[in-house]
Amino acid sequence: MVKRSRIVAFFLIILLFAGLIGGTTDKIVKKINLGLDLRGGFEVLYKVEPVKKGQKIDKAALADTAQALDRRINALGVSEPQIQVEGNNRIRVQLAGVKDQNEARKMLSTTANLTFRDVNDKVMMDGTDLVQGKAKQSFDQNGKPDVVLQLKSRQKFAKVTKKILSMAPNNQLVIWMDFQEGKDSYKKEVTKRNPKFLSNPNVNSVLNTDSVEITGNFTVKEAQNLAALLNAGALPVKLHEIYSTSVGASFGQEALHDTILAGIIGVAAIFIFMISYYRFPGFIASITLAVYIFLILLIYRLIGAVLTLPGIAALVLGVGMAVDANIITYERIKEELRVGKSVKSAFKAGNKSSFIAIFDSNLTTILAAVILFYFGTSSIRGFATTLIISILLSFLTAVYGSRWLLGLWVNSNFLKKRPHWFGVKKSAIHDIAENVDTHDLKTKFDWYDFVKHRNIFFVLSAVLIISGFIILGLFKLNLSIDFSSGTRIEISSNHALTQQEIESDLNHLNLKSEDIVMEGASHHKAVVRVKGAFSDKDKSTQIISYFTDKYGKTPSISSVSPTVGKELAKSAVYSLILAAIGIIIYVAFRFEWAMGVASIVALFHDAFFMIAFFSITRLEVDVTFIAAVLTIVGYSINDSIVTFDRIRDNLKRRRKIKSEKEIHDIVNAGIQQTLGRSVNTVLTVLMTAVSLAIFGSESIRNFSIALIVGLITGTYSSIFIAAQFWFVLKKRQLKKHGSILIKKAQRPRVNEPQV
Repeated sequence: MVKRSRIVAFFLIILLFAGLIGGTTDKIVKKINLGLDLRGGFEVLYKVEPVKKGQKIDKAALADTAQALDRRINALGVSEPQIQVEGNNRIRVQLAGVKDQNEARKMLSTTANLTFRDVNDKVMMDGTDLVQGKAKQSFDQNGKPDVVLQLKSRQKFAKVTKKILSMAPNNQLVIWMDFQEGKDSYKKEVTKRNPKFLSNPNVNSVLNTDSVEITGNFTVKEAQNLAALLNAGALPVKLHEIYSTSVGASFGQEALHDTILAGIIGVAAIFIFMISYYRFPGFIASITLAVYIFLILLIYRLIGAVLTLPGIAALVLGVGMAVDANIITYERIKEELRVGKSVKSAFKAGNKSSFIAIFDSNLTTILAAVILFYFGTSSIRGFATTLIISILLSFLTAVYGSRWLLGLWVNSNFLKKRPHWFGVKKSAIHDIAENVDTHDLKTKFDWYDFVKHRNIFFVLSAVLIISGFIILGLFKLNLSIDFSSGTRIEISSNHALTQQEIESDLNHLNLKSEDIVMEGASHHKAVVRVKGAFSDKDKSTQIISYFTDKYGKTPSISSVSPTVGKELAKSAVYSLILAAIGIIIYVAFRFEWAMGVASIVALFHDAFFMIAFFSITRLEVDVTFIAAVLTIVGYSINDSIVTFDRIRDNLKRRRKIKSEKEIHDIVNAGIQQTLGRSVNTVLTVLMTAVSLAIFGSESIRNFSIALIVGLITGTYSSIFIAAQFWFVLKKRQLKKHGSILIKKAQRPRVNEPQV
C-alpha cells in the first residue's frame, strides 16, 4: 500500500525550499563581499620592520600595526577591508573598491607626526599629546580650510605657551608636520624626515585651552587627509612594501560574469548527467545540490567571508565533488538491487555500505584543504575556505539530505516495484534465491586484468614524469609574475586589439615588454610582461590613465618581488609533505600502513605529473596553480580511498591470504567494482572544470587546465598506480611471511544517518 502522506511531505518540502531559495538568493548574492579580483581595488603586502634598535616584532606589535592600519583605512572610506597578519612579520592589506591607489598607499604607510617647537627647533609637544580621533577638518575666520585639534592636557599647553612667552621677542610657537613614508618595492631606502611648515603663530598670552587651530594654506582635501592621519596615530613600526597589485573594476566584473556563466553551465551539465544515468535518485541529487549551493552562499553571507575568483572556482568544483557522495551511494544501492533485494532493503543496505567510504574520502580531502589554508595566502586561503565549507556541506546534503528525501519515496512503497527508476535493468537483476553477493556481481570491466599489466603503467608514468623533469631542468617552468620579479599589465578593450597597436602603446610609454600575449578569440585582451618592478610608482598611475583613456577599460597592473614567489613555492612543498604525513597516519589507522604508503605514492605521482605537464606545455604557472595542485592532491587521495575501501571489503571475506593469486584477484575485483563510480565521478567534476576552462575568466584559465589534467591523472593513479603499488607491497609481505593474516579495520565513531 502506497503511503501518500510521505509523497505529499516530499512535495511540501520541495516547495518550501524552492520558495526560500527563489525569494532570498538574489538578496544574499548581492550582500556577499566581493574580493579584490571581482570588485577591483588595491592590494599591498608589507614586511614589518623595527622602528628603532632593540624593538621586537612580536604578535602584539603586529596586532597594534594592524589596528593602526585599520584606522587609516576607515579614513579612506573603504568598506569591508581585509587586513591579514601573515607569518611572523607580514601584513597583507586588500582594499576592494579603491580607485586612487597612490592615495591609499600614502595613507597606509606614511607616518605623520605633528610637533610644536620653539624658535630654536626644540620640541615642546608632539603627536602623543593629542586626543586620538578628535582631529577634524574645519574652516578659519577667513573661510580657509584648517585642522582643529584637541589636546590631552590644557595645563601642559599652558606651561608650553608660558615658556614661549618668556622667550620674547621670539615668542613664536612653530608647528611642523614630519612626513615619513614606508619603504616599498620601488625605493631602496626609507624617505628621511620630510618636514612641512604649517604655521608659526605668536603667543601673546598663556593659553589655558585644550583646543588648537592649525592653519597652513591647505586645500580641503589636504586638511581632511591631515586630520585623518593625526587621528590614526603614528605607526608603531616601519612598513616595507614588498608586493602590490591593482585590479580594475571593469576587469573584475567581466571575470565575475564569465565565471558565473561557466558555473551555471557546468552545474546544469551535472544535473542532466545525474538524471539521465541514475534516473529518479539523480533527480533527488539535483535537488540537494541546488540546496547545497544555496547553503554555501548563505554561509558566506553570514560569516562575512570575501568571495574571490579562486573561491568561485572552488565553489563550482565543490558541486562536482559533492555529487561523488551521491554516486557512491547510488552505485551501492544498484548493486543491492541487482542481487535481488527489495527496493527498501537495497536502499538501507546501500546507504550503510557507502557511508564509511564517503566519510573517509571526505575527511582526507578536508585534511589537505586545512593544510592548504594554514600555509596559503590571501586568494589561496579563500579557495581553501570555500573547499572546506563545500566538503562539509556536501556531506550534510548528500549523506543526510539526499537520503532523507529519497527515503520518503522508498518508505512510501511507491518505488516498491520500480527498480528501473534507479537505473537498473530488469535483465540485470538476480533472483534472491540464487544467494549472489554484491562482491560477486559481474562488471563491465571484468574483461581486463589491471594487475597483470601493472608494469606497463608504471613505466609509462615514469617516462612521462622523468621527461617532464628533464625539460624542467633545461627550460624551467614558465613562471608568472607571481613567482618572478617584474610587472604584468593586463589591457582590456571594447574592440579587438592587435600586437602592433600594443607595441605602439608601449613605445609611447617608454616600456619594453618581454612578451605580448593576445587573449580570447576576439583579442579584446592583451597581457604585457615587463622585467623588474617600476622604479617610479607614478609610472603605474601614468599607465593606468593612458590605457583607461584610450580603451575605456582600466588595466590590471601587478608587481611581485622574488621573495614572495620563493615563499609561495616553499609553502606548497611544506603543504604537500605535511598532507602526506597526515594522510599516511590517518589511512594507516583506518586501513593499514601499506594502503597509506600506496596512497601517498599516487599523491606525489599526481603532483609531479602536474609539474611535468606544465613544464612540457610551457603553460604559465601562477598563484592559483598551487591551489590546483593541492586540490588535486585532495581529489587524488579521495579517489584512492574509495578504491581501497572496496579492496578492504573484499579482504574482510577472507581470514588469511596464502597465495599471490588471492591478492591479485582481490585488487582486480576492487578496481573493477569501483571503476564505474570513478568514471562517473570524474566525468561530473570534469564537466565543471571544462566549463570553467571554456567559458570562465581568462584569469583562471590555467587553473582550470590544471584541474582537468589533475582530475584525469588522479583517477588514473588510483586505478593504475595506488592499487597496483599496494599489490607489490603485499606480494613482498607474502613472500617474507608465507601468509597474511587479515585484521579488522578501525571504524570511526560517527552516527550513520537513519533512514
